[in-house]
Amino acid sequence: MENATANWFPILSEENGDFKRLKRTTSVGELVESNASSNGSLVRVNSTSSLSRLQFRDHIWTYSQRYLAAEAVEEAAAAIIGTEDGEKEEQGNEDGMKLVQQLISCAEAVACRDKSHASFLLSELRANALVFGSSFQRVASCFVQGLADRLALVQPLGTVGYVAPKLNIVEIGSERKDEALRLVYEICPHIQFGHFVSNSSIMEAFEGESSVHVVDLGMTLGLPHGYQWRSLIQSLVKREGPLPRLRITGVGPCVEKLQAVGNELETYAQSQGLNFEFSVVESNLDNLKPEDIKVVPGEVLVVNSILQLHCVVKESRGALNSVLQIIHELSPKVLVLVEQDSSHNGPFFLGRFMEALYYYSAIFDSLDAMLPKYDTKRAKMEQLYFAEEIKNIVSCEGPARIERHERVDQWRRRMSRAGFQPAPLKMLTQVKQWLNNINATEGYTIVEEKGCLVLGLNARSYLPLVVPIEGKSTAGKLSGPRDGVECALDFA
Repeated sequence: MENATANWFPILSEENGDFKRLKRTTSVGELVESNASSNGSLVRVNSTSSLSRLQFRDHIWTYSQRYLAAEAVEEAAAAIIGTEDGEKEEQGNEDGMKLVQQLISCAEAVACRDKSHASFLLSELRANALVFGSSFQRVASCFVQGLADRLALVQPLGTVGYVAPKLNIVEIGSERKDEALRLVYEICPHIQFGHFVSNSSIMEAFEGESSVHVVDLGMTLGLPHGYQWRSLIQSLVKREGPLPRLRITGVGPCVEKLQAVGNELETYAQSQGLNFEFSVVESNLDNLKPEDIKVVPGEVLVVNSILQLHCVVKESRGALNSVLQIIHELSPKVLVLVEQDSSHNGPFFLGRFMEALYYYSAIFDSLDAMLPKYDTKRAKMEQLYFAEEIKNIVSCEGPARIERHERVDQWRRRMSRAGFQPAPLKMLTQVKQWLNNINATEGYTIVEEKGCLVLGLNARSYLPLVVPIEGKSTAGKLSGPRDGVECALDFA
């Protein structure tokens, strides 16, 4: 899981410890991170095209060899130390390997439209993929749900076209979803990291300006109380010099919800003595038009997108190109983009499945380090937030598939084609200090990588990508636990 943050600026031309820890409580990332080459050597294949060229039984063989080797080391260590729980550890590794094999075999059966074999495997998986089990059992339970939903859509061989989903999924209430999102925000550092890097980039863009305007696409995921913008208001008030005038435009389909956040922000800004104005544009990104955004001469404009733009990455690419073109026409000084740096939008189902399994198993590993096994807060985050993303990636196709996360390099190319270019980030020390101050789980790190700030856990990265833009903009990379990635980028 990796989060990357970067800033982009539009190009404007004249034309326009102990033994038990060393023993294998096998991490989920280890279960799925290795792929096999044709001669059986262990390699890490990042591209889904490379994944698709391999036979899945090769993957299974690789996992088997990996675990046989791990078991041999553990047995030797157990014999030396004289521990009595060697058999339990060995059994746990065997169970984990079997679960991986079953998941991959089931995905292969679903991809081949083998309903009878897939149904048989699903029944076995449901007995072993436990919501309150090990981290891999828990993540497997989410993938089992997605595979079952996809299997329900499987049409006989020879069927042409895509059948819209008619899934027997229990609709999750919006209040429960909101609670799960709030817990993710409060407990996991990834979204907070995106907000911090975004606000730091915005503060740089606002230096010396008297009137500033932020357009927030998706209004920061629909989080209540406007956490990101409260922090920005605090920073503006603490800054030396006269207070600027701040205007925020929230873009989203739910006017009532956004206006409630705006009313809170107006009250808070007034208490801080800041001249503040809030407005709402009722629109999703697909239907956004340049005239929807009111631009006032003399204002410095910033566009902020937190985990939103991947939802308009379609097969045709036209929707995203249209949105980026609209943003470029607004001539913002900074565009802040936060997106998962992961490959969940490949053209082949099996490739996407393997990438998602690797990515989300790392996230679930990180949650293991944060909360105890039977904590209901963790269950809510996993089953009401991350599981929804997993099910969409695994079970949906066409317009129904909105979780289309892509790698930071792909975002760079998209931004470049849309007329933006990267600008250097200057806040690595500042962001590292922020990480220390929030007392995040041990193992989180922040590094600069290819012009991006990367937030990772145990040398792996997982979650969203952030990108600020200016008439000159900034770019960087954010990451979550280092098996999935979140990035923040600045572009000019």
